[in-house]
Formats: sequence, structure tokens, C-alpha cells
Amino acid sequence: MIIPINEEFRAQVNQHISEEWAGPVVITKGTVHDTSYLEGFISLTNGELTGYILYEICRNQCEILVLQSILENQGIGSALIKAVLNKAKQAYCETVWLITTNDNIHAIRYYQKFGFELAAVHINAIEESRKLKPTIPFFGNEKIPLKHEFEFQYKL
Repeated sequence: MIIPINEEFRAQVNQHISEEWAGPVVITKGTVHDTSYLEGFISLTNGELTGYILYEICRNQCEILVLQSILENQGIGSALIKAVLNKAKQAYCETVWLITTNDNIHAIRYYQKFGFELAAVHINAIEESRKLKPTIPFFGNEKIPLKHEFEFQYKL
């Protein structure tokens, strides 16, 4: 079941972001976002949190800042993205966009299969982000050097 994030699960999402994302701060394109209060949706299975997505709408753009499927390959990520796409359409957004890092091969593949288009590669952006969030590691998934931001867009 996909529902808007509520106070009952906000603390659990915040704790998970702290553990998995070194949150609550997330940086995209040099902008600092505090995920503690962002709008979002959660996935519940038998009353248990199984995924979440956090986003921010500004003017006619919607940025997905965090997407996490706690249970993989269950369609949770897709259902969460669809909820945000619907919300963005209701808010008259033209584009939904997101950033992922160069090491996140799984996400790069996933977003393209979903229908997102690669819009930009921000070379060495992570170096700048580390100035704002020094806890960003130097190596990511599969020991790939963490250097660049990949920007994906979904046109509505």
C-alpha cells in the first residue's frame, strides 16, 4: 500500500535515511536539502515500512530527492515513483527530475528502464558536495570512485 508519509512513520524514515544515506542532509547540484521534513510517500506491507520516496516541488519542477525500496524487486520503487508522478501532474509540473551518482549502476539502469532520460552529467560535482557534507565517502558501490552526478528527467 502506498500512502503519503505521515507522522507515525516519519521518525522511522528519518532513522533509515540517517543510516543508509548519512542523512538527513542530501545535496543535489550544490543545493542542500534537509530530508527530515520533505513531502513524500511510503510503502507499507502488513503495516511494516517497505519503502519511501521524498520529493520537493518548486515552480513547475519536481525533484525526487530520496527513493528507497527496503524490499527489492517487489515493484515498490515503481509504485512510489508513480505516486510522485501523479502528485507532480496535479501540481502542474512539467518535469520530474533526480540526481544519482556515477557509482549507482543499479539506479542508472532502473531509471532509464522506467522512462527517465539522462539530461546531464555534472562532472566532479561530488567534490563540491563534500565541501557541504564532508561525510560523503570517496568510494561508492563496488568500490567505484564517487565523483559525478547523473541527472535524469521525466517529462510529464
